[in-house]
Amino acid sequence: MLLSLRIENFALIDRLELEFGAGLNVLTGETGAGKSIILDALDTVLGGKVSARSIRTGAERAAIAATFTLDDGDVAWWVANGIEPDNHNNTITCLRELTVSSRGCRSKYRINGATATQKQVQAWRDRAVEIAAQGQTVQLGQATQQRELLDLYGGAVTIDRRQEVARSWSECQHAKQALERRQKSERERLQQLDLLTYQLEELRTAELSDPQELDRLQQEAQRLANVVDLQQQSYQAYRALYQNEEGGSAAADLLGRAEAILTDMGRYDDRLQPILELVGSALVQAIEAGQQINAYGEALESDPQRLAEVEERIRQLKQICRKYGPTLAEAIDRYQTLQAQLEGLDGKGQSLEALEAAYREALDRLQTQCDRLTHLRQKAARQLESRLVEALQPLAMEKVQFQVEIAPTPPSSTGADRIAFLFSANPGEPLKPLSETASGGEMSRFLLALKTCFSEVDAVDTLVFDEIDVGVSGRVAQAIADNLHQLSAGHQVLCVTHQPIVAAMADRHFRVDKLIIDTNGQSDLISERTIVRVTPLNPQQRREELAQLAGGQSAREAIAFADSLLARADSRRQVIKG
Repeated sequence: MLLSLRIENFALIDRLELEFGAGLNVLTGETGAGKSIILDALDTVLGGKVSARSIRTGAERAAIAATFTLDDGDVAWWVANGIEPDNHNNTITCLRELTVSSRGCRSKYRINGATATQKQVQAWRDRAVEIAAQGQTVQLGQATQQRELLDLYGGAVTIDRRQEVARSWSECQHAKQALERRQKSERERLQQLDLLTYQLEELRTAELSDPQELDRLQQEAQRLANVVDLQQQSYQAYRALYQNEEGGSAAADLLGRAEAILTDMGRYDDRLQPILELVGSALVQAIEAGQQINAYGEALESDPQRLAEVEERIRQLKQICRKYGPTLAEAIDRYQTLQAQLEGLDGKGQSLEALEAAYREALDRLQTQCDRLTHLRQKAARQLESRLVEALQPLAMEKVQFQVEIAPTPPSSTGADRIAFLFSANPGEPLKPLSETASGGEMSRFLLALKTCFSEVDAVDTLVFDEIDVGVSGRVAQAIADNLHQLSAGHQVLCVTHQPIVAAMADRHFRVDKLIIDTNGQSDLISERTIVRVTPLNPQQRREELAQLAGGQSAREAIAFADSLLARADSRRQVIKG
């Protein structure tokens, strides 16, 4: 239960401290007086969103502290989260400090003086406080919110089953992703296999073995293309070396004459012997060269067919070199590399069939978990339908119809159901989606009835209602007041209201006022400031506040009306208790 709320420099509040009690706590005041700021502060201290504008103008720091009493379960929960409650009275104080920074607003949380995290505080909020505001009526029309509400109403067994669904969904997604990766890998493998097979076939057909083959063929092509010139030139070389039939002297003839001269000279001087030997050797080589060049020339033949074959082979090898080279030696190495790569593409790793089977199994498990969750939701839906209609009927909606429609959808992390709240407030009117058919007042009553249903299955101690009675009056307002009082029998209830009938049922009544005060020279620029004050009302002040809420009557009539409201409230409390 919320014991107290201390607020400093938050919005329009400079300093404020409130003490709440069990039962129904009501806050009233003029429109715009700052009633919702109190609830905003409670939301903030329990981890709600804030901005730099949350800090009072002119201040650099704001602080909000909320103190709660704990039962044994709460104490054990905090101990499990590393926080020791106050041993004297089993209380916990949540403090949130806000400071202005260059990047906006910074927060620091403390629990009983010990540093805490936002996650810890928000987890405590889920256990301790539930805030129902007008904005929730918009959320009630959203399919996701309706699904969340139904699952919460289903209790721990439904929440646990949905967590199983989420795990199965995750496993199914992982199995699907593994299969898709393997399918993609298989496609890429087959594509690579096709490419390698084509390349290897091309290289195999080329019959590559000699890295020098292209050089040799190019030389052969040049010889075959110039055979006539080579024949003529070899004949000329033969005549110059060995036999000149045109009357000139061949090299062999000249060397023969030089040899004869040197032989004759050697008879007189043996020092010429080495020169004679050189000339003799040259003569022998000239004769040999002449004979070989003659044989070479006679052997030369024109062979167009062979030339065409060589040129075609050269074109083939050059194409191979452009694709796999640039040299023939590198193309031969590439052939060997491709053979090794082809051997590696043998589909190693988990087979495609195994992955497909794993995905089917994961999908089956997911569907099974979804079916079980659907069954639990159907059971919770029937219970919620019955209980919610019971809670709505006393709120001047005697003929109300409500149905939870559960339609199948493809499995997801939240199950395989589309949840829709169908509603009809008027006899003869068909059930339609809640967001399309309920008026503002009906949505407010629906929200209150929903919270009443959840209070029976939810362990939250403190329920907060922000103007839940907007848009209603008379008998409906009395029904809402009765309902709030019934809730306060088992829960602490905080309620912001404009309805005197609702306020009259309160166990504690606070009036919220917005005041303008003089700054007393504290600022040269601002002479006045607006502040919010909250006053716990005594019986006489409460009469006056109820009279003010009733309005439109003389002072005496208004006080008389307030007295009648209080008397009727006492009577209705006795009826409700009885």
